[in-house]
Amino acid sequence: MVWVLGAAATAFGVAVFTVDSMARATFALLASFVCTGGLLLLAGLHYLGVLVVLMMIMEMLVMAVFMVMYMMNPAGLMPMSMLHNRRGAAVIAGAAFAAMVAGIIAVPWPGRAGRRPGDPAVALGEAIMGSKMLVMMVIGVAILATMIATVVLALKSGRYGDDA
Repeated sequence: MVWVLGAAATAFGVAVFTVDSMARATFALLASFVCTGGLLLLAGLHYLGVLVVLMMIMEMLVMAVFMVMYMMNPAGLMPMSMLHNRRGAAVIAGAAFAAMVAGIIAVPWPGRAGRRPGDPAVALGEAIMGSKMLVMMVIGVAILATMIATVVLALKSGRYGDDA
């Protein structure tokens, strides 16, 4: 299953640059991210996998809505080229690929130290945020409350509804 999702993510990633419309490129990118989220789920990183899938679905839907609203071609479905400066892009991509392959080959990879953690998502959060994990969780809730309050206040009816 890992190979299938990896191949699908790569194929959809290539499709982003080969399809002939912005809408198709958006949905190809969404499919690539969904496959990547599936890979994270298979790796046992359930929180990150679900987070990637949910975030990318919302991001791509917002992008599609803005495409429909603001693009000159209706819904981004009219043919267009997604490739610009092909020669320069190929040189930069080739150099970046060669540098990454050289890094993979040249770096002495360490062996695993210790046992696999019981919950990889918690271990990742602790590794990134350390003792500030609780603070970041509280800030996340505060940011969510701020976003909800902003939307409520931006409504025509305001915070008091139609009674004001």
